[in-house]
Amino acid sequence: MKQIKWFDRKFDFASEQNIFPAILERLEGTAVRLNHKLNSIPEEQLIAKPRNTWSIQENVGHLLDLEPIWKGRLEDILLQKEYLRPADLENKKTDLAEHNEKNLMDIISQFVTHRNNTLARLKNLNETEIFRYALHPRLNKPMRTLDLFLFVAEHDDHHLARISELQRKLAND
Repeated sequence: MKQIKWFDRKFDFASEQNIFPAILERLEGTAVRLNHKLNSIPEEQLIAKPRNTWSIQENVGHLLDLEPIWKGRLEDILLQKEYLRPADLENKKTDLAEHNEKNLMDIISQFVTHRNNTLARLKNLNETEIFRYALHPRLNKPMRTLDLFLFVAEHDDHHLARISELQRKLAND
C-alpha cells in the first residue's frame, strides 16, 4: 500500500476538543518508535536510496532538520504573529545535509535532544496558548498550537511509515 505524498495531504483543524495531551504522547513516542524500527536494519539498507529517493537514514535526518521550524512556528504563535514562518518546501536542508555520511545514533541523539526541548516548552503552555493561532503560509488556514503539533505528529508518522515502506522494499530486494 502506497501512502499519499505529504504535500498532497489535506488537513482539517476544526476540532474544538483539547487533545493536546495525546499529541504530546505521540511526539514523545517518535524517538522510541524510531529506535525500535532502526535497531535491526543493516547499515547498507539504512543508507540505500531506492529510485534515488531519501534513504531510511535521510528520513530520520529530515525529522531532525525540521525540528527548528516547529519550535520557530510555536514562537510565531505565542508572539501572536499573523503568519507562521514558511518552511523550505524543497527540503534543501535535508538534501544538502549528507545524513548518509553521519552516524545514525548521532542523528537520533540530536533529534531526541531537540524534540525533548520542544516538549519541555509545550508542557509548560496554558490552555489559552494551546488554542492561540497564526495562519499557515502554505495551507492558508489558521493553525493553533494544538493543530501545529498534531501536524508535526502526523509528519513524524508519515516518515515512520516511509521508513517501514523502505525497510520492506529493501528486505525483499
